[in-house]
Amino acid sequence: MSNIKTIIAIIALSATTAGQAQTYPTQLLSHETQIDAIIKDMTLEEKIAMLHGKNMFSSAGIPRLGIADMEYADGPFGIREEMEPHSWNSLQLTTDYATFFPTGSALAATWSTEWAYAYGRGMSREARLRGKDMILGPAINIQRIPTGGRTYEYLSEDPLLSGVLAVAYTKGSQDEGTAVCLKHYALNNQEDYRGFVDVHVSDRTMHELYLRPFEMAVREADAWGVMAAYNKVNGRWCSENEQLLNTILRQQWGFPGMVISDWGGVHSTVDAVTAGMNVEMPGDRYMGKALLDSVKAGKVSEEVINQRVREILRVRLTVKPIAKEKANSVPVGNPEEMKVALEVARRSIVLLKNEQLLPIDLQHIKTIAVIGENAVTKMALGGVGAGVKTRQEITPLEGLQTILGNQVKITYVQGYQSFDRKARSERKSPQQKADAKLLAEAVKAAKKADLVIFFAGDNREVETEGSDRKSITLPSGQDELAEALAKANKRLVTVIVSGGPVDVSVVKEVSGALVASWFNGSMGGLALAEVLTGKISPSGKLPMTWPLQLNDVPAYATQSYPQEFKSDSQGDIFVGIVNNRSNQRNQQLIANYTEEDLVGYRWYDCKAVPVAYPFGYGLSYAQFQYSDLQVTPTAEGFDVRFTLTNTSSTEAEEVAQVYVSRPQSHIKHPVKELKGFQRVALKAGERKAVTIPVRRSDLCHWDAQAQGWMLEPGSLIIQIGSSSDNLPLHLETKL
Repeated sequence: MSNIKTIIAIIALSATTAGQAQTYPTQLLSHETQIDAIIKDMTLEEKIAMLHGKNMFSSAGIPRLGIADMEYADGPFGIREEMEPHSWNSLQLTTDYATFFPTGSALAATWSTEWAYAYGRGMSREARLRGKDMILGPAINIQRIPTGGRTYEYLSEDPLLSGVLAVAYTKGSQDEGTAVCLKHYALNNQEDYRGFVDVHVSDRTMHELYLRPFEMAVREADAWGVMAAYNKVNGRWCSENEQLLNTILRQQWGFPGMVISDWGGVHSTVDAVTAGMNVEMPGDRYMGKALLDSVKAGKVSEEVINQRVREILRVRLTVKPIAKEKANSVPVGNPEEMKVALEVARRSIVLLKNEQLLPIDLQHIKTIAVIGENAVTKMALGGVGAGVKTRQEITPLEGLQTILGNQVKITYVQGYQSFDRKARSERKSPQQKADAKLLAEAVKAAKKADLVIFFAGDNREVETEGSDRKSITLPSGQDELAEALAKANKRLVTVIVSGGPVDVSVVKEVSGALVASWFNGSMGGLALAEVLTGKISPSGKLPMTWPLQLNDVPAYATQSYPQEFKSDSQGDIFVGIVNNRSNQRNQQLIANYTEEDLVGYRWYDCKAVPVAYPFGYGLSYAQFQYSDLQVTPTAEGFDVRFTLTNTSSTEAEEVAQVYVSRPQSHIKHPVKELKGFQRVALKAGERKAVTIPVRRSDLCHWDAQAQGWMLEPGSLIIQIGSSSDNLPLHLETKL
């Protein structure tokens, strides 16, 4: 087909856009008449008071009109403890515990919309008991770099997986009455220099990759809140970015809700409020008296103020306020939420390698040496930013002791000293040599055991908000320790506790089995013990690629990250406001996203770069067979049908994945892209007919010139399998 004919065909089909077919009815527009009356009765001073923080985690209502304050819950994987009104100090209550849910990357490793919905519901129920109106989450930025300080909070390197799970989380939370606040909008893909970095990205890449999860959560789940990120995008701060907040969010996506700033992330008065910012948090530097003066001076019209107030009131009147005397009056962290945390953790654990060491054979294994500080380290708190004061967190060692009881003698040895940010004067970097004394003790224990389980990986001080990791090498001399353990005992199982990828080149070589268990919440240790002992089969799949080395990662390979900077003396913006420093950012730093949409597996496919473990990868104790692929057109796109058979004697769950290639397209596409997935439970020997829908809206590309989603007709190759590099079934079809 000629280019002219192709363009004509695209235009003819362009009505099938990503958003038009999927927009979810909003509840926020049900109170407009009431809002008209409220705004008419408000003074200008009352309106301005609503547009900035009142306390550290609240913004003002209108007391005389019966409009309650907005109460915000930090953060996305557990409701933060109560803080003093104007400081970061805890109130030291005994009633503000919460469930520590598995962090974002763990949730994403489940590839489960069912459990993402349950996760959002659980968070929302606890938020309501704690008197909160809006959860500051989910955190859905794309994992552009594996070293990102908040990789553990974010979901995936893939926009579809991130978006589908964000939709489920959002619906779960808001169905239970708590607003979400999608964050961090947008392109907050690094923690280093996030307070002054300017992301330069093409329009198509921005929409297709980085904005797509936000768009899906807004249009398909009616998200009620959005948080503007710290950084700039294409020259403008996110908190005053007309393109992001007005053109895209409000006009293109039809978002009727409220935008709040990240804490200390506002840099102007007139530009911020006119671009679409509703609430400056946590103070009033720009949107308090300065805004009132700007209105009185005629620099900002009262109509703009009315619109910003209207958007807040839409959320306020949709979310039922909790009376302050009822908040924190009922214990939180209850069995129902702990059950959700357990079910998510069970499905998140990824078996990376297994040479017949797992599940643990209790007929032959009578002594186990558990080695490594991560076996006993609790991950609910640590680093910078959100943490969870949880009533319970079962560590891996406790989980093994609970499951195995008296069947096996378990010996614990520390093995290494974890990195502690508070002790940086002694240990300036996580990358340290193995401690000779601890190593010797570990080797001695390993020699006496029938099986060694080595708990390696990071902690919440290594992976932390406010700074990125400088390396993915295992910290604290863990590689050296692993090699010594393998020499002492060939039956070595290594469990990686981390929120993101680490360099497993050494431990993969010396370990008979390798497991990724994430920062897995209050019940994570129990879930892990169930997997290691075979009570359940592992079924998690990697939501991001694990590279062989950092130089293979697209942002590193293109030398667009890390950026060179003469001085970072001002430090991180959030840490600065915690320490009462100015949030002014005079420095500027450019992050050119030169790899464009080739992030994660897209890059490794295109450049034929080998990886340690590919996107979507995860082994099982069962074996699965894919067969009988069929593709059937539907009104929404097409259905991918196939048969999935559990050919083993083990009951298990499998995550089937659909990828689409367009080798004949006139428009540049990655080698393949994830376009559908489904978690399937199969009993031993069971066969199931599986149908996974692929939507036309997810096959569109962004046309920068037309400023819309376009669908190009033509041939597609549908590929089905268990990971991005294991796709045994394929079939060509046409749009």
